[in-house]
Amino acid sequence: MFGLKTEASFDSAHFLTDYYGKCENLHGHRWRMVVYVEQEQLQAEGTMRDMVIDFGVFKRTVRAIAKELDHTFLVEEGSLSQQTMDCLKQEGFSLTVLPFRTTAENLARYVCDRLTSDGLPVSQVDLYETPNNCAIYKPAAR
Repeated sequence: MFGLKTEASFDSAHFLTDYYGKCENLHGHRWRMVVYVEQEQLQAEGTMRDMVIDFGVFKRTVRAIAKELDHTFLVEEGSLSQQTMDCLKQEGFSLTVLPFRTTAENLARYVCDRLTSDGLPVSQVDLYETPNNCAIYKPAAR
C-alpha cells in the first residue's frame, strides 16, 4: 500500500444546535485538516507514473476546500431563523450553510466526500478542532 499525506488549515465559526455545553454558543476554531490518500499500486503511465498522485494536485485540491471554508460562519441548515440569516447576510457576513450539524465528525466526513468526488483516493481525514482534539473519518472500503 502506498500513501501520501498533506495538511491545510482554515478559520471558521460555528455553534452546535441543541447542545448542552458552551459549544452551543457561537465560537471559532483554527481547524487543521490532515488528509491521507492510499492506493495499492502506483499509477502506471502518464505524468503521474510511479506516483499515488502528484503532490501539487493533492495539495491544491485539499487547500481549495480549506479556502472555501476559511473565514466563514458554518451554519447547520435550519438552525437559525430566516430573519437571523437575512440580517447576517445584510451585514456582509460570509455564511456557509451545510445540511448537517457542524460537528468535527461531520465536517471530517464532508471534507472526505468532497475530496473523493474530486477523484482523490482518500483513506482518512483527521480534522482538528484544537491542537489536541480531532475527529477522524475513514470512508468505507473502496
